[in-house]
Amino acid sequence: MLVAALAVAAVAVPAAASDRVVVVRPGDTLSQIALEQGVSLDQLVAWNAIVDPDRIFVGQRLRVANEPDQPAAQAASAPTARVHVVRSGENLTFIARRYGTSIAAIVAANRIADPSYLRVGQILTIPTPAAGTASAGRALPTSMRAAVDARSDVRAIIVEEAAAEGVPVAFALAIAWQESGWQPAVISSAGAVGVMQLTPDTADWVSATMLGSRVDLLDARSNVRAGMRLLRHYLDRYGGDRTLALAAYFQGQTGADRHGVYPVTRPYIETVLALEAYFVR
Repeated sequence: MLVAALAVAAVAVPAAASDRVVVVRPGDTLSQIALEQGVSLDQLVAWNAIVDPDRIFVGQRLRVANEPDQPAAQAASAPTARVHVVRSGENLTFIARRYGTSIAAIVAANRIADPSYLRVGQILTIPTPAAGTASAGRALPTSMRAAVDARSDVRAIIVEEAAAEGVPVAFALAIAWQESGWQPAVISSAGAVGVMQLTPDTADWVSATMLGSRVDLLDARSNVRAGMRLLRHYLDRYGGDRTLALAAYFQGQTGADRHGVYPVTRPYIETVLALEAYFVR
């Protein structure tokens, strides 16, 4: 399964007029919070008098800025575009939240063909919306629409198999797009195959314990059917909790059972849920 980029930002809450703080959540690390908030690790350590950067605790309040209030005239100035250089571990969900814009706006501004894929070093133009302007909607980006339309036959298979298993269709489409871009011939470096990016071992397990029939990973219908059956299994196992179902799909059932969501899994979940909005009808 494809590894997406960085994790969800810690919860930002106001402190004083000149301060900004975040509240540490389960799985957060100091380096992750520094990256999410656009500050350095050394700054976080200094601002919060942290003795050991490897030891922070859930619920801890960390100061992440100490900047003077911006003049009203500056806040009302005309919007300008900014530039962001993609770093290792980043995805569009994280970047959009960092700059207070939307995934769709960044996709449109940069003509990104596949919102689930960024390359390290890629230069993105970050549009700044005018004051009072609502964020962009969740219509399928033009740059992505061509690829989606070209793979309509695979989309139809996903819709049919998801409906047969009772998996929410938009949810299924989003996972399949994140995994392979709905491409049956994609094989990952880890040996995951096809649209749903199942490994042969996983396919054999689904075949033996859930389907009772052989899974052909190179056949789009068989691949998707196995993936939907696996998703149904996870949704049932975790009482409909999509976060845990996605965690199990990405990191494995044993890991999700014993440890919940790994920090490295959070960006995958965020990306899938962001993509889901494009496929809701």
